[in-house]
Formats: sequence, C-alpha cells, structure tokens
Amino acid sequence: MLKAILFDLDGTLRHNLPSGSVFFADHAAELGLRITADDRLRAMRWEHFYWANSAELKADRLAHPDERDFWNLYAVRALTALGAWNGQAEAMAPQVSAYMAETYKPESVVPEDALRVLPALQQGGYVLGLVSNREKSYAEVIESLGLAPYFQLVLAGGEVQMWKPEPHIFVHACARLKLDPVEAAYVGDNYFADVVGARRAGLRPVLYDPRGIFMDPGCPTIASFDELPAVIGSS
Repeated sequence: MLKAILFDLDGTLRHNLPSGSVFFADHAAELGLRITADDRLRAMRWEHFYWANSAELKADRLAHPDERDFWNLYAVRALTALGAWNGQAEAMAPQVSAYMAETYKPESVVPEDALRVLPALQQGGYVLGLVSNREKSYAEVIESLGLAPYFQLVLAGGEVQMWKPEPHIFVHACARLKLDPVEAAYVGDNYFADVVGARRAGLRPVLYDPRGIFMDPGCPTIASFDELPAVIGSS
C-alpha cells in the first residue's frame, strides 16, 4: 500500500518564470540562431540529462572551478544542443552567458495546482517529503514558498553526499521516514534524475512533464498536479 509521496523541488514544485531554458533560447534566437520547436525540445532533454548529476557535469565542474568559465562552457553546450555548429556556439557563448548573468532574474513560484493538491494529499493520510539534488539545506526556501507545513522531510543531496539518479538518496529518504521504498512514490520533472533514480531504488516514479519533453518514459506521466491523486490511487 502506498504510504508516502516524495517530490522533487526545482522544476517540479518550484518554477522559475520565465524558464531559464526558454529565456536562453529566446536570446540565442535574437542573436540570429535559427531555432525550431523540435530544437527547443531536444535542448530541454539535453539540459535535463546534463543536470541529472551527469558525468559530463561533474567533469565540467572539476575542469572549470571558476564560475564564469563554467557558465561559458555550459553556454557552448546548450547552444550546440539548440542546433548551433561548433564555431557558432563558441562565438556566441560569451555573449549569451553574460546576458544570462546580467539579465535573467526569474520569479520563483509554486504552481497553483500544486497548492491545491498538496493539502489534499496530506489530508488523505499520505506522508509527504522533498528530495532534491541541491548542495545545501533549503528549509528557508521551502518556508518562503509556503510549502513547509506539508512536508515531514526536506532533504538535499549535499547534506548526505548522495545524488539522484543514484538510488541511495531515495533509500535514505525512505529510511528517514521509516518506510520501505515500495511504499513510496516519487514525483519529479527530470526523467534522467527522478524517474531513473526512483525506479532503481524501488519507488514508484511519476513524471511531471507539462511541456511534453519526454516521450514514452515508461511510467505514469502528469501534465498537472490535479492529475496526481488519480494516478497515485491507481498505482
């Protein structure tokens, strides 16, 4: 019987408006890069893969400890994912990276459908938790977003040196809640970190994918949190 529902934070319960990937691509288009809708989806899938504690990310962090150097390299990779050829990406990257650093100031919001569903799940008797790949504790962030009353566990990967998609962080979270992993579901927006990791650990993955980024993830998919109670109830 399902007893707990664990959630990802960034991109799932907390959104940046406008989205960083959209803001980045829009500026690249303003600079002359021709980008199709398919290019944008491909770049979003790459972005999710990269930030899922990928080997590429870890190597880039080690090789480029300076933040400016790292973000310039990231801009090259992101532009390439959008369809830029190598020389074009390298030429545009410093300008796009600087523009993002100076101009991108998103608003941090919780979707209204999440604010409807979380109290309903809590009242339905589910234990709720948050598991994120953040480096440090983010309890203050949860408090500022008005989410603190709903969660019995708020766990950052950096607190325990465990990172999605490796199963250990999910198993650790369940142990903290005195649950077997099969008694928990995990809801997240990143197939590579959330679905793959939860499945490895024995939790039931639910992919939150309102933009239709991932095709055939092999698990229940929701475009709105209003769909979650029915999905959980049928698992």
